[in-house]
Amino acid sequence: MILFEDFGRFFQTSCPASTMTDIYESAANSLGLFSSPCLTKVELRLTCKGISDRDALSKPDPCIILKMQSHGQWMEVDRTEVIRSCVNPTYSKVFTLDFYFEEMQRLRFELYDINSSHNGLKEADFLGSVECTLGQITAEELTGNDDYIELSFSARKLDDKDFFSKSDPFLEIYRVNDDATMQLVYRTETVMNNLNPVWKTFKVSLNSLCSGDHERKLQCTVWDWDSNGKHDYIGEFEASFKEMRGAIDGRQVQWPCINPKYKVKKKNYKNSGIVILNQCKIIKMHSFLDYIMGGCQIQFTVAIDFTASNGDPRNSCSLHYIHPYQPNEYLKALVAVGEICQDYDSDKMLPAFGFGARIPPDYKVSHDFAVNFNEDNPECAGIQGVVEAYQACLPKLQLYGPTNIAPIIQKVAKSASQEVHTKEAMQYFILLILTDGVITDMADTREAIVQASHLPMSIIIVGIGNADFGDMQMLDGDDGILQSPKGEPVLRDIVQFVPFCNFKHASPAALAKSVLAEVPNQVVDYYNSKGIKPKVPSEYQSSRPFGP
Repeated sequence: MILFEDFGRFFQTSCPASTMTDIYESAANSLGLFSSPCLTKVELRLTCKGISDRDALSKPDPCIILKMQSHGQWMEVDRTEVIRSCVNPTYSKVFTLDFYFEEMQRLRFELYDINSSHNGLKEADFLGSVECTLGQITAEELTGNDDYIELSFSARKLDDKDFFSKSDPFLEIYRVNDDATMQLVYRTETVMNNLNPVWKTFKVSLNSLCSGDHERKLQCTVWDWDSNGKHDYIGEFEASFKEMRGAIDGRQVQWPCINPKYKVKKKNYKNSGIVILNQCKIIKMHSFLDYIMGGCQIQFTVAIDFTASNGDPRNSCSLHYIHPYQPNEYLKALVAVGEICQDYDSDKMLPAFGFGARIPPDYKVSHDFAVNFNEDNPECAGIQGVVEAYQACLPKLQLYGPTNIAPIIQKVAKSASQEVHTKEAMQYFILLILTDGVITDMADTREAIVQASHLPMSIIIVGIGNADFGDMQMLDGDDGILQSPKGEPVLRDIVQFVPFCNFKHASPAALAKSVLAEVPNQVVDYYNSKGIKPKVPSEYQSSRPFGP
């Protein structure tokens, strides 16, 4: 068996194949890889246990080849070194991969016994393989450049550049790039009429400051502000983050502020003042993977529109029509998004609800009924289970209306509100709403979203069919701040709306990429705003096997 080793945890990747319905398989197989901005990079370290010794005279010389699926084809990404005569190898080779939360990244690990006289695969014995997604295993994130630095500068005895008043100094910090060009990192505010200014504390990312290179040169310049924009040069000094770290323990770090012209012209010139770093504080910026590795689970919930505007499911023109070979748009969207999210839920039991239909036995309209008709346990076994429950419920429903989504938002928000009291990053809720038309309870929906913005929760709305979804865009905070009917603004942007018709001729993976791209930042923003740090992996679980 192959194990993924990181932070002292081991993950077994021998997972049994599951039987899927034809429709589920058809939709799932259409997923592929798409290039998009990389969220982060991860490292995979591998070890094997108990490799079969097929040669009675010698032990195997194992090597692992990593492949990634792209457009249905397995492409080699990298391979480990060969470890001679070993049935329990631990590889020093580290696989570094780009990580995309919004994409299904399928991996295949192939194990070979390499012939001792040939390192190539032609003479190698294939020992076995295992397939999984990157989301199903935990990897080590390459951080270090994502931390923020809090700096507090002051100065004393700066040169006076004004005739009738004192200088109005401000400080600029530039990063010197590898090609000797300079990039402005930060400019302080101007302190008026003061030769001993104390500038406000500010934060910059370590990546912005020095690209993670602690010895990279920083060019710092002090100016005397002038209202006409022709600021007077006071002096400059060179520094590095390595030097700035000296102020971490509350000690001051000082640099003489030098005017090169004065240094040449003035015989007794010492400096044009002293610039002082009073505090340097490193602020750890936790990432999405930090929270996932700390044990945070994604609780994924599906809500499906069963209003009459979808059309009679028995009619081939209906958006709910079940074609024997071609999944409808509801299924395509469900599988594309759900396949990603379920990898971040350990038990993969997914609640699925419907709204806008008359349901048995009394056929009253409901806007938050369990698709499996089990109100006490609305969970389905993975996306496959949701698909099967969806197919099974259609003949039993009477599609009706109106299109109200506030009740289902409130239902999920109620569960998310329980998480708030734990003050830990253990569960984050994602609600996927699939709907064919403009909602009819807009005021209640706006109120529900504003309240949900205070909770560990994100909402994804996918518009199915060709309706005019113009009014739905207001729920997505990209074009402005959403407000409740009472004028209360959302605390943070938690809604992503996408019309499925924009992706009609693209792979469902493109839809998943679009609607899920904002989720990692939404997760981080919520927990950062609450001051909740991720658990250290060892605090969460010392050993968490992957698989059943």
